[in-house]
Amino acid sequence: MTPTASGRTQTDGPAEPDPRADTAANRALVTGFAQRVLAGADYSVLADYISTETYHQHNPEAADGLDGFGAAAEKWARDGKNLVYKTVHKVVAEGDFVLLQSEGEFGVPVAYWDLFRVDGGRIVEHWDVVVPVPDELPHGNGLF
Repeated sequence: MTPTASGRTQTDGPAEPDPRADTAANRALVTGFAQRVLAGADYSVLADYISTETYHQHNPEAADGLDGFGAAAEKWARDGKNLVYKTVHKVVAEGDFVLLQSEGEFGVPVAYWDLFRVDGGRIVEHWDVVVPVPDELPHGNGLF
C-alpha cells in the first residue's frame, strides 16, 4: 500500500464501529457535510463538520488536517480534477462510521465511496475510493 503524506495507508485505522457512538447523530452530521460541503461546495463551513484538531486522511495524495485536504484539492484542481459531487445516493451508518455512495466528477464522471469516522461531533478520519464510471455496465442494474 502506498502511504499517505502522513504515513497512513488506505487500510489502516480502526476497523470496528464503536457501539457506544450515536449512529443517528453521526449519520446526520455526515449527511449535512455531504449536502453543504461536498455537493454544495461551501468550504467556508468545513470546521463545522471536520475536526480542526484531529483529521486523519487515508487518501495517498492527501496529508492529515484541513490544510492537507486543502493542498490536495488545490493540486487536483491544477491537474484538471476538480472534486465535484453531484448526487449522494446512499448514506449507511453504524456507530462512529458513516459511508457515502455518491456520483460526480473528478476530471471524468466518477463514483465516490467515502468512509468517515466521527468522534465528538466532528469527522476525524476519512477513507475513500474514487472509480471512473464505465460507459457500459455488464448488467442492467445500474451503478448506483
